[in-house]
Parts: sequence; C-alpha cells; structure tokens
Amino acid sequence: MIQNVLFKILMAPFSLLYGVGVGLRNYFYKTGLLKSISFNLPVISVGNLSVGGAGKTPHIEYLIRLLKDYLNVATISRGYKRKTKGFMFVQPNMNAESVGDEPLQFKRKFQDIVVTVSESRTFAVPEIVGEHPNTQVVLLDDAFQHRSIKPGLNILLTEFSKPFTKDYLLPSGRLREWRSAYQRADVIVVSKCPKEVSPEEKERVIKDIAPLESQKVFFSYYDYDHPYYSFNSRYRLKLEPDMSVLLICAIARADYLVEYLEEKVENVRVLEYEDHHFYSKYEVANLQSTFEKWDAPKKLILTTEKDAMRLELHQQFLRENKTPIFSLPVKVKFHFDEGEAFDQEVKDFLLGFRE
Repeated sequence: MIQNVLFKILMAPFSLLYGVGVGLRNYFYKTGLLKSISFNLPVISVGNLSVGGAGKTPHIEYLIRLLKDYLNVATISRGYKRKTKGFMFVQPNMNAESVGDEPLQFKRKFQDIVVTVSESRTFAVPEIVGEHPNTQVVLLDDAFQHRSIKPGLNILLTEFSKPFTKDYLLPSGRLREWRSAYQRADVIVVSKCPKEVSPEEKERVIKDIAPLESQKVFFSYYDYDHPYYSFNSRYRLKLEPDMSVLLICAIARADYLVEYLEEKVENVRVLEYEDHHFYSKYEVANLQSTFEKWDAPKKLILTTEKDAMRLELHQQFLRENKTPIFSLPVKVKFHFDEGEAFDQEVKDFLLGFRE
C-alpha cells in the first residue's frame, strides 16, 4: 500500500503533463479547432476512460446480438497488437496475428456481419459503405477517445470495483482522460458488477458518478455459459465442484473470472500474462508441462474466448498432445431488470436517427 501511494506521488508530475496534453486536445475539439466527422448512418461507440478491463468486447457482442437480426451491422476495431497495418475486412479463416484477437472473435461468432480493423475509424467507415452499401449501423470498439468521429450514441463503461471516479490519470493511475470526460457519454454502464447489487449500492454508485440529467446509468454483469473445447465448440462440459482448473489468460484483469471459477470448482491455478499477449512456443509447452505435472484427478485447462484466438496459433501442438483446453463463453446481462430499458435506449437512438 505504501509503495502504491509513493508511486502515485512520484508519477503525479507526469500525470499532470499528460493531463495538460489531453485537456488541450479535448479543448481543440470543443472549440472546433479540431473537427469531428459525422456520417449519414448510425454510429454507436463503446469505450471507457480507463486502460482496459471494463468489458468492451462482451458489450459489443451484446449489441451485435441485439441488432443483427434486424439491421446490417458492421464493427470497427483497431486490431490491437496485430502484425499488419491499414484497413482490413476480417474473415473467419484469418488469425489473431493478422487482425487481432477481438475482431477475429467477432467474425467467428457472427459470420453474417461485417467486421473490420483499422487504425483510422474515419477512413474505415467510407471503406465499409463502399464495399457494403447496405450497412445500416456501425459499432465502434474502444473509441471513446477517438474524437475524430462523432458517434450518434456514445456508451461509456466503468467497472463496478474500479470506477473512473476513484482513478487517476496515467501514469499514476489508469485514466486516459480527466474524469470530467464522462460528460461526453450518452449512456453509462457500470460493468462487471457482482451477481447481487443492492438498491443502496446502486444509488451510492450513481451518486458517485453524478450523471448529467441527459445520461442514463445501467448496471451489467457477466453470465458465463458452459465451457466448450476450444477447437470444436460442439464439445461442451459443465464445471463441477470436484474439478480442478488451470486457467491461462492474457486479459486486463482476471480477478472477476477467477472469483467466478473459485465458486464453481475445487481448485484454480492461474497462468496470467499481460493483456493481448501472444503466447510463445515455450509458454505453451510450459502450459502443457504444468498441466501434466498437476496431481489432480479431474482437471482441465480453461481460457477465455479472446485468449483462444491467440492460442489457436499453437493448435497443432495442442492437438498432438491432446491438451484438454476449453473456452469459457460469456454474455452480458443487466441488473434490476433493466436490460429492456437499455435495449430501448439503443432502439430509440436508431429509430430517431436523421441523416
């Protein structure tokens, strides 16, 4: 604790300099010195103020499920840590190195939608419309700070256990912008909530956020489904109290997932890496070795769907060694029976959209 406080004190001058730069950039957009582009089709942005971990991917998937049966949906992601550059349409037969793990996950799960990667969202939208002129809505992944596009609906995520209201600017904390930037959001979702949230806790969080009158606040949590074999989703199993799970993951924070597993199985061991980490041959071999040496009668390897996209690069090794590696699917649900209200916010935006 003392080291953490000391670090924040030492980093405070750098956070101030960073904050001045971010503040000037936002001021230029506010005054019109820098221009935000609007498009003649609905654009929905999902992002956060902090660095990673708020659950953008599951919330994008929630929107895809909500809209894909009625509208022609396209998504734009940066394709973080991919080894390619420029604009690309994502295809199911691509790999995480070429397009990034999250976009590949979107395309594999929802093959009837348009999934793209691009460093420039402003360039990507015309490219999508040019190739797919029937596109009716664009979802921007992790674009809250991407001010060059003005989304019609701006959804901001903040974690229940690590809200932006208790955080600090980089590098002292995890904030990409000053806390006041939350005012740009149309909808605020308090994500990764525990399974039970009392009305008193809800009011406390809302009071802490202090939303504008025009802003709606919702509370979401993860609902995990039965794991499936990572290389063939037809094979599923149920987590049992007598199981032992070796979890391998490279996500921003694994706490929420580990807590869930500890409630479901007897033992949990974790091999954790930095977010979006590409596993080396040595690390995959170490995974296999650790699993084989673990003296547990009923054991399996578990990972996230996002990690499975990167572990697939070692599919031949894992198959040859008959490694029982399973992916844990997750969906977003809303507390206080407010899922329909959230859906209606999205629908109202789309129905009221004017070119």
